[in-house]
Amino acid sequence: MSDNRFLPRGLAEEQITDIRLAASKMTGSVRRGFMAEMILKYCDGRSRKAETVFGWSKYTVATGLGEKRTEITCLGAQSACSGSIRWEEREPEAAVVLRLIAESHSQQDPTFNSAVTYTRLTAGAALKALKEKGFTEDQLPSLSSMSMILNRMGFRLRKVVKAKPLKKIKETDAIFDNIKKKMIRPKMMKK
Repeated sequence: MSDNRFLPRGLAEEQITDIRLAASKMTGSVRRGFMAEMILKYCDGRSRKAETVFGWSKYTVATGLGEKRTEITCLGAQSACSGSIRWEEREPEAAVVLRLIAESHSQQDPTFNSAVTYTRLTAGAALKALKEKGFTEDQLPSLSSMSMILNRMGFRLRKVVKAKPLKKIKETDAIFDNIKKKMIRPKMMKK
């Protein structure tokens, strides 16, 4: 908690807690923009005072104030420098062939309530089909990755659902009993 002598005028301890909570629910430039607004409103635009009052990094606050002043959003390099490139982007030709293979083995959701496509194709069968099309081991992903790739492409690896019969209703037995009675009577009359 902050020391009462550092509290800005018109701002209670509960309000500081609420502002911290609000900032913790935000990320990136939205969070820095919120921090900058609060610093300008309650801390006279001083990032060191914000560090004492709110417990926020003075560097993050300074970045937020700079973004507000210049109206230029700072972008982090995390997305550019981390992670791996998706297989579909690395091997676009193979991805096109995979989509064609999966579409030839797929079926629309039988209820037509969604755009989800179910496919009978397994990840192993997809890899085998791609090998048959001339792609090398180096170009192909692992078995578990192939499952995720097919899901990202919009194909669900599940057993294809066949049309389900209607549920049996109470009158069904009565209808069949009536049919049986009618079929038995003509046989008796023939004798």
